[in-house]
Amino acid sequence: MRPRATPRPELIGRLRAAGCVFAEEESALLVEEATSAAELDALVRQRVSGLPLEHVLGWAEFCGLRIAVDPRVFVPRRRTEYLVKRAARLLNARRAPRMPVVVDLCCGSGAVGAALAALAGPLELHAADVDAAAAACARRNLLRLGAEVHEGDLFDPLPERLRGRVDLMAVNAPYVPSEMIGTMPPEARLYEPRVSLDGGPDGLELQRRIAAAAPEWLAPGGHLLIETSRRQAPQTVKILAGNGLSGCVFSSRKLDATVVLGSAATADASRRGR
Repeated sequence: MRPRATPRPELIGRLRAAGCVFAEEESALLVEEATSAAELDALVRQRVSGLPLEHVLGWAEFCGLRIAVDPRVFVPRRRTEYLVKRAARLLNARRAPRMPVVVDLCCGSGAVGAALAALAGPLELHAADVDAAAAACARRNLLRLGAEVHEGDLFDPLPERLRGRVDLMAVNAPYVPSEMIGTMPPEARLYEPRVSLDGGPDGLELQRRIAAAAPEWLAPGGHLLIETSRRQAPQTVKILAGNGLSGCVFSSRKLDATVVLGSAATADASRRGR
């Protein structure tokens, strides 16, 4: 890896004037990425125009990895690293002899799946997204890891052989209420697809659909991890409980992140309930 480039005052000034809060860090990254003065100028012009830094660079840093990010694809947020942390902890605590089956649902660029493969692999990893651009981007990040990427609405494109076999499902589904999309930063509402942001009237529409179908796909004792907001978390727990999944909330103040864990009954508990 090349050493981090020295920030240039003139570039920092241009970026800061455009409203870039972390102008010094961005300047260094743009200088490092460019292979010529002309390319650097083009990159800076894109950033000053409002294009997200990750789309300008073509990658986002996530859990210590460089994740390829194509234009019009959701940029992985740092808060989602907490979802990965909780998921990796569950996977690393498993004692089963077989390789765990993991699904990165609403995968976007595939960042969550890629990070889990790095932190808790080897995995039988599957990722799915309804957006064609996201699925294509996820393939760039995940196929080299031996994962399968599926394009379609939620569970629809998953192979039937996964039904009842998924040990962990990590979900970063859209959870922003529809009426709040207009209040989001321009980098999100102008450059990321609405389908990756809009969670319906109360932000929980996708969570309801996922919770309703997830028990059919989870293995006995399997887990569903959903990123949500601190405000929405109690309702998310109720949604999971209403579909037979015990739920609990985990939060990180440092990352301003909230994750709800839903757990399926174990095989023994299922037999006792018959």
